[in-house]
Amino acid sequence: MIHHYLAARSELEGPGSPFAVTTIEVRGNPVKTFAAAPPTMRALWELSAGHGDKTYLIYEDERFSYAEVHAQVRRLAHHLAESGVLRGDRVAIAMRNYPEWVVSYWAIISLGAACVGMNAWWTPSEMQYALNDSQPKVLIADDERIERFLNIESVPDIPLIAVRSERAIPTNGTRWTTVMQSADPGSLPAATIDPDDDATIFYTSGTTGFPKGAQLHHRGSVVNVLNIAHMAAAATSGIAKAVAAGDLEKAPPAPPALPPVFMAPTPLFHVTACNCIMHPATLVGGALVLMYKWDAGRALELIEREKVTNFSGVPTMGRELLLHPDWKTRDTSSLAAISGGGSAVQPDLVEKIDQELESGTPTTGYGMTETHGIITANTSLWYTSKPSSCGPVVATLEAKLVDEAGIELPRDPNLTGVLCVRGSIVIKGYLNRPEATAESIKDGWLNTGDIARIDQDGFVYIVDRAKDMVIRGGENVYCSEVEAAIYHHDAIAEAAVFGVPDERLGEEVAVCIVLRPGMSLSEADLRAFLAPTLARHKIPSRMWFRNEPIPRNASGKFLKRELRKQLVGE
Repeated sequence: MIHHYLAARSELEGPGSPFAVTTIEVRGNPVKTFAAAPPTMRALWELSAGHGDKTYLIYEDERFSYAEVHAQVRRLAHHLAESGVLRGDRVAIAMRNYPEWVVSYWAIISLGAACVGMNAWWTPSEMQYALNDSQPKVLIADDERIERFLNIESVPDIPLIAVRSERAIPTNGTRWTTVMQSADPGSLPAATIDPDDDATIFYTSGTTGFPKGAQLHHRGSVVNVLNIAHMAAAATSGIAKAVAAGDLEKAPPAPPALPPVFMAPTPLFHVTACNCIMHPATLVGGALVLMYKWDAGRALELIEREKVTNFSGVPTMGRELLLHPDWKTRDTSSLAAISGGGSAVQPDLVEKIDQELESGTPTTGYGMTETHGIITANTSLWYTSKPSSCGPVVATLEAKLVDEAGIELPRDPNLTGVLCVRGSIVIKGYLNRPEATAESIKDGWLNTGDIARIDQDGFVYIVDRAKDMVIRGGENVYCSEVEAAIYHHDAIAEAAVFGVPDERLGEEVAVCIVLRPGMSLSEADLRAFLAPTLARHKIPSRMWFRNEPIPRNASGKFLKRELRKQLVGE
């Protein structure tokens, strides 16, 4: 089966194809890209004008067509230009997933300025750090973020555009409604943009110290969208080849022929929602469903109401959908895919999604802010046949594994090493952090910090984060492997595995567990359940059961350091 998929990919990447791959030189390094890729994100946005009266944005009871959003983008772009925003400048967005976030994004990057995605969870001091670091010409913020901005000890003198707020604002500020009341200029301001110009600054949640501002450029943002489209096309073509060859009796049931509707349950200030959901939705003329905040019950209501076809969130969100009591009563037949990314998707969840979707498939994408989005993707039959794999590397990346000294390892499906990638979707670097850039990117090769292995078919298996590994008595224990085994137990709703100090062994394996409502499980029962599948040293020696959800960050990932501090005080 796999060879049909690989053959389809090879054909799609060949000369004459819309996905033909070529090699160019960028910043002194050879990198792979698509020969027919549009040069900038502005070009991609301008192409979307052809979608006209199709619905683009849905937020609660608000609906906006592509034509309406294009008019808003033009108004805001001219306002920003008249405010002195030029190519190479930065404009910050600090708000929930409101429609205004999307409008602001397209207006900013269409000018050749860079959009600074401010984490909506940040405190005033964290906002202050990012504003001082990025030096935006303008801040576009909603009411909650304006309150925090005004509580900064020394409020930066940045012109403010107030969104959905009636509070008093500084004299150099203006209101969104005022900007939108201006006449439609009919076209975007003229702008010269280079593919290597910054399009977005997204702050990464580093393990120590302040977050780093990753510099995402136009070339990488465009190519990431095409990578997603290419991987989807290869999967479809691969199935057709398998059917034609007689290796597959019939193709999996096709999802209903519905207009594409994407749900963005994660924050737009991260690459998952922005680059991997909003960008593809815009390219294909799909609708984008925005949520005030994540709630599985509300998400199911919206999936039914809006006939959502594509759901993509962190794995915990997909699991919460399937475990929610409304899953059985809501109409989810429109779903063509439930995707998981941002952290490892446990194999049991892949199986559950495959069983529960009427005509859809489980899908995953592994990626990073530092690669503008996906590094690999796995879907459909290929995913269910290799549920532990996040898929092969995208067409525009080279991949290698290195040891602790940075020396490249030979290709061997049994070897694990740190995954490094090179290609047109690797970021330029970190804003104002030349040392961090030099440490992470060498000769164009990005060190992902993830321990992986690559099988004989080129499918990647992420074993764990290099920094999310427990070293117990000299033995490496990968937290993701232990979590995957635990999630096979039907009583488990949430599980987070981490290391705790131990005088004799250095570290011991620990786990915090949240059970499904009405279920019970003892430590002894769980250890007995894990014994057949995990070596004794991998089975958690310390366990905590809690009733409330495990703490998460804004994108839905578990905050293991905060959890460990709560439980063991370190």
